[in-house]
Amino acid sequence: MPLNLHFVNAAAWGSGKLVGMTEHQPHPSPSLLRRLAAIVYDTFLVVALVAVVNATALAVVVRSTGGEQEVLNAHLVQLLTVGSVFGFFCLFWLKNGQTLGMQAWRIKLVDYQGNPPSAGKAIVRCCGALLSAACLGLGYLWCLVDRNHRYWHDYLSRTELILLPKAAARKSDSQLTN
Repeated sequence: MPLNLHFVNAAAWGSGKLVGMTEHQPHPSPSLLRRLAAIVYDTFLVVALVAVVNATALAVVVRSTGGEQEVLNAHLVQLLTVGSVFGFFCLFWLKNGQTLGMQAWRIKLVDYQGNPPSAGKAIVRCCGALLSAACLGLGYLWCLVDRNHRYWHDYLSRTELILLPKAAARKSDSQLTN
């Protein structure tokens, strides 16, 4: 049986040791179409969140200046936007490894051992996703040629996306309603 070799933890990464993992992983990687659908769902939520955060900041500025300043500083808008996006993804990933879009499409983020990501890995993944997008999206397109179907930020954060079986998705939904 062929082995799929990759780095699985910081100790192995630093030492240059490769650890083998069989090709038959318990959960397959989600298709590109499924990933894109989850991204579209989450984009609508993130855009709404960014609008609310910036509108709230503008209301605070207008109120605190007595209406003399009706525009937010561009750097503040950028900071609030990046903070809102990072906060959205990190909080959802830390809670259960899934954003709302990922839940709808049965995608889950786990580390290489199958555990939920740590706060550090979630932050590194967000920074890596920004880098993947900044390189004309090449970091995202990488999953099309990578044999593990991972993005650049998956490798940077030592995390991966898995496709949950339909039964697990229903069980997860029932736990949310109880």
